[in-house]
Amino acid sequence: MAFAFLTHAEELKSPDGHVVLQFEVKQGVPVYQLSFNKQAVIEESRLGLELKDMEDLLDGFVLENTERSAFDETWEPVWGEWKSIRNHYNEMAVTLNQPSTNRKMTVRFRLFNDGLGFRYEFPEQDELIYFVVAEERTQFAMTGDHTAFWIPGDYDTQEYDYTTSRLTEIRALMDGAITGNASQTPFSATGVQTALMLKSDDGLYINLHEAALIEYSCMHLELDDENLVFESHLTPDAVGNKAYVQAPFNTPWRTVIVSNNAADILESTITLNLNEPTKFEDTSWIKPIKYIGVWWEMITGKSSWAYSDLPSVKLGETDFDSLEPNGRHAANNDHVKMHIDFAEEHGFDAVLVEGWNVGWEDWFGKSKDYVFDFVTPYPDFDVEMLNAYAASKGVRLMMHHETSSSVRNYERHMDQAYQFMVDHGYNSVKSGYVGDIIPRGEHHYGQWMVNHYIYALEKAAEYEIMINAHEAVRPTGLSRTYPNLLANESARGTEYEAFGGSKPDHTTIIPFTRLVGGPMDYTPGIFVTDISKLNPDNNSWVRTTIARQLALYVTMYSPLQMAADLPEHYNMFLDAFQFIKDVAVDWDDTKVLEAEPGDYITIARKAKGSNDWFIGCTVDENGFTSKINFDYLDKDKTYIATIYSDAKDAHFKDNPQAYEIRKVLVNSKSKLTQKCAPGGGYAISVMEVTDRSETKGLRKL
Repeated sequence: MAFAFLTHAEELKSPDGHVVLQFEVKQGVPVYQLSFNKQAVIEESRLGLELKDMEDLLDGFVLENTERSAFDETWEPVWGEWKSIRNHYNEMAVTLNQPSTNRKMTVRFRLFNDGLGFRYEFPEQDELIYFVVAEERTQFAMTGDHTAFWIPGDYDTQEYDYTTSRLTEIRALMDGAITGNASQTPFSATGVQTALMLKSDDGLYINLHEAALIEYSCMHLELDDENLVFESHLTPDAVGNKAYVQAPFNTPWRTVIVSNNAADILESTITLNLNEPTKFEDTSWIKPIKYIGVWWEMITGKSSWAYSDLPSVKLGETDFDSLEPNGRHAANNDHVKMHIDFAEEHGFDAVLVEGWNVGWEDWFGKSKDYVFDFVTPYPDFDVEMLNAYAASKGVRLMMHHETSSSVRNYERHMDQAYQFMVDHGYNSVKSGYVGDIIPRGEHHYGQWMVNHYIYALEKAAEYEIMINAHEAVRPTGLSRTYPNLLANESARGTEYEAFGGSKPDHTTIIPFTRLVGGPMDYTPGIFVTDISKLNPDNNSWVRTTIARQLALYVTMYSPLQMAADLPEHYNMFLDAFQFIKDVAVDWDDTKVLEAEPGDYITIARKAKGSNDWFIGCTVDENGFTSKINFDYLDKDKTYIATIYSDAKDAHFKDNPQAYEIRKVLVNSKSKLTQKCAPGGGYAISVMEVTDRSETKGLRKL
């Protein structure tokens, strides 16, 4: 009889054998643990779901079946950081039976050489068809009081600065970490968001996140800070339920990326590989974009989205032609034409124009349902003339759909709005979800809104439109399945530099966290960092040097990159602006040369279909001496490296516009030692020599 109580651990190893998973059912409870190079990463952790008005799927299980398989393929993304991506894993699917209810649940584990993905699967069965998830109880038990790079758990925003602390310090630091936002719902003194970056005292880098978030609520992590155990915490709906499920159904994947080298976290493709291949047969209409916009001047308060100062408007009733203009409306014909001319002169693909459509006078904070119609321009914005003018210059206008989080209104107008785009030559849209969600009580990261974001992507694809969604749920690799999702904001972007500023180390952390799920429309390129020069009433300043702003086009990966500053500011620094003009937005290869979360990141990327490379380095407030080599260059070729670096006296606060530009010859044997100012960095364009006369007078590095 004693043998009946013994359990047998099922073991799964990664293809290279370095990552090892153990799974077992202990006294009816499914548990797992994970190790890397024989070093514990996740200690014994429970699995399961708590259901509403049903017996939970937490215990009482027996192991019914185990299936194992291996998979190895190479696939090519429509756009990305690599021309091709290897998807190589060993898989184990354990089917559990709960005899008291005769219900089955499968947990599918996939082990990659750099980590783990696992999800719950509910096969078609008579005893479990429709059910409501009250909470998912997935645990991640830590091995120690790790250093964490975290933002507060919140159902409605990720737009927080990152806090670096021990796990046991999160509770005491939470109140200070929660800063104001247009819509926010923090839920716990120890709740944090994914992707969560961790570092152990013995040198392990661990990243916790999720992949393929579809038809389910976004996962946060709740920390038991006495036992150092994270447990999943799903975003609720308006009545407190976490997810509504109809079997057969698979949850999103829960991911653990692990390495003893921080660079490996940034190079991991686990999140993408756990998503399904693209749903679209034809992807020829999906193209990376480099753009400018009528945006930063409004963010800083220099200009206005609204045409008038009328405190209340009603669409279909207010006669905008008879209103007195406020004189600050930026989306006017002459101003937009100037931006189109600048885009043509400097080779940009598109011009974003915000504030073009009626309704901005009372768009925010009113819980207003019919706030925009997405097709009616203000009197000073001639849609047909401007799009024709842009087309004559080889430039497109980029549409803007701010919803004011009136999501029901947006869905009512979506077909009409997308058709309007097609009819007027737009092929990309920046959508926004500022404020509290309508229907009231729903959250930005709940299942209802997750379904909306997918609906918007699928509907846009019908019209061959690309999307850049702001304030949406953070990405989970869905750009593989829906490559028309070029980028999201879904984090604290450059706009916050005009709202009081972000910490100098922000751009050394966010690639380890937010970007693990997918590209971000971070909107870099700010050259005039003193915001009072644009708006005397705004004393914010951007915590950066110009050299670091250039570096962000490489370190903050996105196939959608904006030169966010005003054209007149770029005209003041055209030599530095040259890097923004040159840098690619789509890549054949990516190498992380140096990385330490919170301190520095240096990345080299090879431009798509080219032998040219671009390098970027961003550092924190302490400065850094970067040491890199060029051994990834073709061995038989010579290149001209143009180095855009901080001047010796540069400083993110005291001297942000001090930079130097120099050209040298490099090859695969070259090495560089480059000092970076506090809050600074550097950018390098590495161009293959095609004309030997170009090398005259240049020294070799």
